[in-house]
Amino acid sequence: MPLPIKNRFAIFNIAASAGILCACATFSLNLHAQERSFPATALRGTLEVTVPPQVLLDGKTNQLSPGARIHGSNNMLLLSGSLVGQPALAVNYTREMGGAVSEVWVLTEAEANVKRPTAAKPWRLFGLFE
Repeated sequence: MPLPIKNRFAIFNIAASAGILCACATFSLNLHAQERSFPATALRGTLEVTVPPQVLLDGKTNQLSPGARIHGSNNMLLLSGSLVGQPALAVNYTREMGGAVSEVWVLTEAEANVKRPTAAKPWRLFGLFE
């Protein structure tokens, strides 16, 4: 005996919802699996936020630029005030022309293990001279 039309639509709606849910879950998993790429000018250092916009970068006092962006290890933006009092974080960072820190990426352990130039050794000759 065939199902009434009302039940056919209900089954179709459930199946369509399940398909959309699976597609969304797959898409969100792919977003988490993507590696971050950093600009070639980014330097490696350690960051401690003391009193925003003042920060300690490799133990030296620096200033965040007015539009500075701090990306967490999950690539979401962080407020500098939320990092006050935390221990030094391994970061990649860029500076603007005036010398203020303009963009910061808090690194995961895997990203921190990749060698990168630091402020002490900012040159990069294709890894030939360390």
